[in-house]
Amino acid sequence: MEHQLWRGILAVLKSIHKPRRRTDERFSCEEIARVWFWAVLHDRPVSWAIQAVNWPLHERRHPLPSSSTMSRRLRSPEVQALIRAVEESVCRPAAGEHLVWLIDGKPLTVSGVSKDQQAGYGRASRGNAKGYKLHVIHGIDGSVVAWRIAPMNKDERVMARRLVRNADIQGYLLADGNYDSNALHEVCRQRQVQLIAPLRGGSCPKRRKRQDAGRQRAQELLENPISDFGRALHKHRSAIERCFGNLTNWGGGLTHLPPWVRTHARVHRWVQAKLIFNAIKRGTKRTYVTA
Repeated sequence: MEHQLWRGILAVLKSIHKPRRRTDERFSCEEIARVWFWAVLHDRPVSWAIQAVNWPLHERRHPLPSSSTMSRRLRSPEVQALIRAVEESVCRPAAGEHLVWLIDGKPLTVSGVSKDQQAGYGRASRGNAKGYKLHVIHGIDGSVVAWRIAPMNKDERVMARRLVRNADIQGYLLADGNYDSNALHEVCRQRQVQLIAPLRGGSCPKRRKRQDAGRQRAQELLENPISDFGRALHKHRSAIERCFGNLTNWGGGLTHLPPWVRTHARVHRWVQAKLIFNAIKRGTKRTYVTA
């Protein structure tokens, strides 16, 4: 699998337009990105990937950048733009391809004694934990249309509003009860998206002085005694758990944040690479099934 993923990332890098190397640069943006993806693919730090002994024999003839060069160049706008282009190429679904979308968050915990001041304490799967959270909008097929990294204590509804504003989606957005809020329903309605989430605190009208039209519509879909369309549609929300499972349950997946991935920028870059490899893995499986 690692060999197939590596060939896939090399093919994508080759197909993308890359900025020309400046005269004062020894290594191109593509070479920096190749070293970075090699480290992430093997769940190793950059200091491991810049050692020639850790590369295949046919790759060792290429010079490798130093640790300081990698640290500086990975923060450069040119390399970041190249990695974003790779992400756009393999992760994003075609516009108008889906009408049903899924939104949820995945905790990315760190040690409670970590000195990372940008991590936050918040709700995880087994109580409170310290770390970050991946907020993502998925298609039913597992494709990623929008995602963000935030401290664990950031409200999921706030992050959902930011995702919906920037996501190229239409149709239905399925979520759990944590996402039920008038503000999020309003943003979804403005984007021509119908959020379907169980009502928090029940459907008693006395608990809310004002309800957004989108929230009222979601309530009608979920509580309609004549048609079970809304309830049947919302059952597909469980697909988000399969998406997160497929992201984590393979060698090289996003299982945890290793000790060398701390602070928001590094966590974002690490998760971005994992999402790229997961998208390539899904594409490889579809190719085998078609064949």
